[in-house]
Amino acid sequence: MNLPLFIARRINGSEDQRREVSLPAIRIATIGVAIGLAVMIITVSVVFGFKHTIRDKVVGFGSHIQVENYLSQQLSDPVPIAISDSLMKTMKQLPGVKHIERYSLTQGILKTDDDFLGVVFKGVGSDYDVTFLSEHLVEGEMPKFTDGQSSYPLLISRMIADKLQLKAGQRIFAYFIGNDDVRARKFTIKGIYETNMTQFDQSLCFTDFTIPVRINGWEAAQCSGAEVLVDDFDNVDIVAEQFVQHVNRKTDKYGGIITTQTIREAHPHIFSWLELLDINVWIILVLMICVAGFTMVSGLLIIILERTQMIGILKALGMRNKMVRHTFLWFAAFIIGRGILWGDIIGLGIVILQQQTGFIHLDPASYYVDTAPMELNIPIIVLLNVVTLLVSLFVLIAPSFLISHIHPARSMRYE
Repeated sequence: MNLPLFIARRINGSEDQRREVSLPAIRIATIGVAIGLAVMIITVSVVFGFKHTIRDKVVGFGSHIQVENYLSQQLSDPVPIAISDSLMKTMKQLPGVKHIERYSLTQGILKTDDDFLGVVFKGVGSDYDVTFLSEHLVEGEMPKFTDGQSSYPLLISRMIADKLQLKAGQRIFAYFIGNDDVRARKFTIKGIYETNMTQFDQSLCFTDFTIPVRINGWEAAQCSGAEVLVDDFDNVDIVAEQFVQHVNRKTDKYGGIITTQTIREAHPHIFSWLELLDINVWIILVLMICVAGFTMVSGLLIIILERTQMIGILKALGMRNKMVRHTFLWFAAFIIGRGILWGDIIGLGIVILQQQTGFIHLDPASYYVDTAPMELNIPIIVLLNVVTLLVSLFVLIAPSFLISHIHPARSMRYE
């Protein structure tokens, strides 16, 4: 039988522990552990949710890897590249590739009777994955994009619609300025999306693939590039290396040089900003574990001082200092366990409540989301529980050596 564990259970379940001094200390220690763990769970959930939400929005607009003309990375104007069917087949067969789709870009001006706005028209075909846009559609319907004959559909953002006072179903003229002329096309606004990603929402519209190609005067085989989706975001760099080996530096039939870039390379400022969040997480985790550890140290010292007579009796009966220390460490483990239980209830409760109701609101202009995104990561939460328990017990080892300085004879007279 484990004698220290047996005695710790009896102490933990006895009414004697509810004395005037130890009861507040036990409660404070339990609350300290609970608050520390709850804050850690909420912090990790917010950071994971925030990073994945922003990442998915950026990927939704630009995919994981972009295949394009080398000059398009050097110039502001769209530069075409011809991606042949054989090259498309080669890229689709690369390990980790989930989906590939061509796209075309051009710049133009949307004009109403009262206002006008310069925008970017992104042409996509029937093979374009509209899952992301469908999730953020707020008005109208998703256009049926085509890479053949076009009826000039247009999907615009809520920001563009508000600036030009447009609604789904309206028709609007777009003007395209070429080298020698200005061409006008009349589009029908099929739907309106809203992602709160200002740098995209303020200027990006979606239409049929062939429209930018014809506006730019390109050949039918040319496009702005291809967007590649991979199976796992964590493997983007690995898949990108395959593209560097098999795709980069190839030339199309018009002499264009093909190159690739990952979504991180295309938008480094956003991903650098997201990586800074990891530093904040580590700071909060360390602080909260310190809070839990310090409250447990103070609580254990008070409990030891209050149990001085009991410690003296146990020593007088022949129990070694090591076993007495283990007894109080087991008792502390029970307190930490209760704190961890309440911390899980509070932390998980707030995360689930936010997921269901979105009661914590944010400024979308600053954070790209209108509610605080929270994501439950069970392995990480389990790890936080284990680390909190182990660290809290570890910091109690040194204070428990106070027991070795308690003498049985003197402790009998201790009040």
